[in-house]
Order: sequence, then C-alpha cells, then structure tokens
Amino acid sequence: MQSILDPSILFFVFGICAGFVRSNLEIPPQISRFLSLYLLMALGLKGGFALAKSGLTADIALTLGFALLLALLVPALGYLLLKRFLSGYDAAAIAATYGSVSAVSFITTIQFLDNAGIAFGGHMAAAMALMESPAILMAVLLANLVRRGDGTANASNTHSLRAVLHESFTDGAQLLLLGSMLVGIVSGATGEVAMHPFSVDLFKGMLAFFLLDMGLLASRSMGQLRGKSPWLLAYALGAPLVHASLALGLAVLGGLSVGNTTLLMVLAASASYIAVPAVVREAIPEANPSLYFSMSLGLTFPFNILIGIPLYASIAQSVLGR
Repeated sequence: MQSILDPSILFFVFGICAGFVRSNLEIPPQISRFLSLYLLMALGLKGGFALAKSGLTADIALTLGFALLLALLVPALGYLLLKRFLSGYDAAAIAATYGSVSAVSFITTIQFLDNAGIAFGGHMAAAMALMESPAILMAVLLANLVRRGDGTANASNTHSLRAVLHESFTDGAQLLLLGSMLVGIVSGATGEVAMHPFSVDLFKGMLAFFLLDMGLLASRSMGQLRGKSPWLLAYALGAPLVHASLALGLAVLGGLSVGNTTLLMVLAASASYIAVPAVVREAIPEANPSLYFSMSLGLTFPFNILIGIPLYASIAQSVLGR
C-alpha cells in the first residue's frame, strides 16, 4: 500500500484513469522525450558516482555476468514457448521485447528502494545497459533463420548482424546512459556534489511527470489488446513472474543484496516498449507491432509498476532475509 501511495505511482494511476475516460490531457512528445532523457542522464550519473566510490569488484562483475546471462536466457526461452502458437516472426519480436528491459520500471524501482531505505549498487545501471541489446540481436538472427526456412530471405529483408549492432549500440538513449555513467565515474565525489540539485533534487518530480505520461500511453495501448489470444494476455502477465524467479535464483546463488536482487528481478521481469519496438519494427517488418507493443506497454508495464515492484522487493527480503 505504501508504494501505491507514492506520488509518482499515483500520477501513473491518474494517467491511466485520464486515458480511460478519454480525456484530452496530453504531454507534448518533445516534453516526454526530454523527461526520458533527463531520467536516463540522472540515472547514469548516480550509477557513475556510486561506481567511482566502490570500483569494479568481483561481486559487481558477478552481478553484471548474471544480467548478461538473463539477457540471453529470457528471449531464448520466450521464443521456444511463443513459436508454439505464433508465427516465427511474431515469436521473435515478442521474445526480444520481453528479453530487453524497461528503463522506466528500473528507475521507478530505484525510487521505491530509496523510499524504503533499501541499499543497492550503482553498478545496477550498468546491468540495465548490458541487458538492452542482446535480445534484439537474438531476435534478428532468429527472424533471419525463419526467412531462410520459408524461402523468403533476400537482401532487402535480411538484416545483417553488423547493421543491428550499430543501431543498438548507437541508440541515443543508450549512449546517454553510458556517457552519463562515465561522467559520474570520472568526476567522482566533486561531480556528485555539483550535480546533486540536478540528479537528486529534481528526480522525483520529473519521474512523477513522466509516469503521468506513461499512464496515458498505457491506457490507450490497452485498447489494442481487445480480441487478442488469451495465451498472449497470460504471457504478458505470467512471463514477468517467471523471469523474475530466474533472476531471484541467480541472486540467491551469487549472494546478492536485497536491493540488487530486487533490481535484477525487475530488469528480468520488465519488457521494452521504446527501444526494442523501434528496432524490431524496422528489422522484422513481418511481425505485428500491435502484439509486442500493446502487450509490453498495455499489460506488463502497468503490472510491474503497480504490483510487480513491491512484490519482487518483498520476495527478495523474505528469501534473502537481510
């Protein structure tokens, strides 16, 4: 209940309600884009400042290794399951969407942990960056295999690994996150003091404003789910729980802290609704965008924001007992 009463979450709920009553309330795209870039920049700075203090330890390297493993395991398992009742193209696109991560879910979790006084490592921002692209690359490779299998592969629709790598790693949001993290590492404690009003004092208000916009978008995406297969709706709500359980198992095996475990669970449970759909729409045009976009934004994102984050934190505390 405490997490639901957080102003940021309440603004998200308000946005959903405004969308359902078909209000003309709208955040201009330019402002929404600015808020997204601000949150990524602030997140990168926080992670960089924390890494400047801790350095790269064996525990941090282990956590990053777990993140990379999940980024490969989740889309592989998703594809094997989804191709049983979907075309190979749709299965690859949805697997990529759920194999990648939601930066907003991650940022909201950081705010939740801060409010609860639960410590976590700044390196988890690097874990998020690591988990962004592997699923996209895997999906494009799978789609190319499907094309070869059905004899439709040609130069115009088969995307090379090199092209997808370039598109993934030069994405503006990804570069801003990594660049901000590097600035935080280099500037260290001095930079942290100088940027505190920007990266800390403004953060919660900006997040609330952005979640209002996300609530509006989520409510409008829910309408696209009408008439879709119940199996897809079940996947959109059930997959996050399964993926979070995989992350929990790895965290227990590696002895991660409650805060880092919660963040790893959220990363595994989240689904991309910005970066991956943009790349997949171009790289796998045979897939139906209304499936992977509406599932991730219309169901999985609200589930994680309203229920998943406090649930994962509670489970991490219960299992780890510290």
